[in-house]
Amino acid sequence: MNNLLIEALTKRLLRPLDVQFARMVANEQQPALMLAAAWLSAEAGAGHVCLPLAHLTVDNLFAGRHPELARALWQKAGAPTAWRDLLAQHPAVSDGSSPAPLVLSGERLYLNRMWRSEGHVASFIATPPATEEADPTRMRQVLDALFGEAEQDWQKIAAAVALTRKTAVISGGPGTGKTTTVARLLAAMIRLEGGKLRIQLAAPTGKAAARLTESLGKALQGLPVSEEERQRFPAEATTLHRLLGAQPDSQRLRYHAGNPLHLDVLVVDEASMVDLPMMANLIAALPTHARVIFLGDRDQLASVEAGAVLGDICRCAEAGYSVERARLLSALTGCKVEGIDDNSVSAVRDSICLLRKSYRFDAKSGIGQLASAVNAGDTVEAEQVFQRGFTDLQRVDLADADSYQQMLDEVVTGYHDYVQLLRQKAEPAAVLEAFGRYQLLCALREGPFGVAGLNERIVQTLMRKRLLDKPLSAGKWYAGRPVMIARNDRALGLFNGDIGVAMYDSEGALKVFFPLPDGSIKAVQPSRLPPHETAWAMTVHKSQGSEFDHTALVLPNQFLPVLTRELVYTAITRARKQLTLYSDKTVFSRAVQLRTQRRSGLVERLAD
Repeated sequence: MNNLLIEALTKRLLRPLDVQFARMVANEQQPALMLAAAWLSAEAGAGHVCLPLAHLTVDNLFAGRHPELARALWQKAGAPTAWRDLLAQHPAVSDGSSPAPLVLSGERLYLNRMWRSEGHVASFIATPPATEEADPTRMRQVLDALFGEAEQDWQKIAAAVALTRKTAVISGGPGTGKTTTVARLLAAMIRLEGGKLRIQLAAPTGKAAARLTESLGKALQGLPVSEEERQRFPAEATTLHRLLGAQPDSQRLRYHAGNPLHLDVLVVDEASMVDLPMMANLIAALPTHARVIFLGDRDQLASVEAGAVLGDICRCAEAGYSVERARLLSALTGCKVEGIDDNSVSAVRDSICLLRKSYRFDAKSGIGQLASAVNAGDTVEAEQVFQRGFTDLQRVDLADADSYQQMLDEVVTGYHDYVQLLRQKAEPAAVLEAFGRYQLLCALREGPFGVAGLNERIVQTLMRKRLLDKPLSAGKWYAGRPVMIARNDRALGLFNGDIGVAMYDSEGALKVFFPLPDGSIKAVQPSRLPPHETAWAMTVHKSQGSEFDHTALVLPNQFLPVLTRELVYTAITRARKQLTLYSDKTVFSRAVQLRTQRRSGLVERLAD
């Protein structure tokens, strides 16, 4: 069995961690359990929370890749048809009531940590709300003053949902006004509660936190609030790692159940990026009285790590509000809210609001229409959108070397303003702002269509055109090199996802300049940076929480399982004004048809 697992390791079908975990859980005399443990560990590495027993078939092993090796492993393991009986009898597997590395819950096999995290999240989200003490008449007056009076205003309904629940989820696509909703919601809370509220804003990455700070500040400017109320708003957002007090090179957090956070209201933006363990850690650190509002787009890519928490929670909303809840929301907002009498649906549905109207994209917007078609998996409509001549959409078919070079030339043109400001030795703030206007996104990390290959070719093209100076003799650093931080460094105040640009300071020393959430600029010596990577091109995953005036997406010339509807939708919705797609038509269509699958038991646990 060991030899076959090693062969799977050499073919990169399993990770060293998967094989070591299997050896820890079982031995050669227990081949079926070794196979199940390695498989479960690999599933966790691929973003799945659990391994359904029904998925344990030879055809599903390695997702259909290398079927001969899969059959050899299957035969060697003597894999049973009654997996549940075999697993339940082993001391390394428990039902969760006693310590064991594996947990068998119903028809799902979990790593113990994942099972506990999922249980904490389900229990927290599904906890019945505390009795709302605010006067409904007063609440209606405040909501009318902040949102106005309209027959159908989903932003106003979302605010009413959050005002009457300790935990609320507000989900919407690009331009649906999530930040505007939250600004007015916080104003309503401040007005109803007085000056007692300690409000904290957070997001998964530094870029998302900075964007939340900026967009909330803009939304606040147009609110009918007094100067006293304005001063009670939080000045800036922070990252979840900063919020929880993450320790360098450690899993330990400063804030946890034994030392809860000092806040009354927490707003978490870009919640689709929050993985299951992080969500469980966040929930554990909340004081018992705290209110939490999760914001995000349920249709975006799920977190890089395990789970699709926001998407799973929002599935509860598809049944609509209960009749009693709809009646209350109608009374609080003056809007028409329909209720559905179905007691079999999870009560969590009454804590969710799905924003439905986009204020960014209108009928003249190709980006908005393309995003809608992709989100619906409608390849025919998506193709027709490209044929309608929208000025904000461009597609280039990567058919040969000439079209690939065309893409490189167009990317260099996209970064033109940024490069010109560099050459003019403009202020760091202006250079950083210019870099954020255009971004090339990739589905892959390696190869000519991936981040690594394209970053190298973009730099070569820029230097061949003499738009950038050659790297310093000491290494790969050059003025203008954009970098993205890959690991948190609390001491420096830099976190995963932060983007900086290398420039010479006033004394002629090369520094890397980073924008901070408060609007200031931080300069760091290149040698002091934590792990980082060049960011002319970045993965779609890394772009979450960001928006660019002009977004370019490049897909590989052959279809791969990583190309999914959610990935394409996420990339499209990074674009504010212009989108360029570099892709073969067939590859694009197949990606739109393929949905991301994240196996978990959260939806069922919320229902229970």
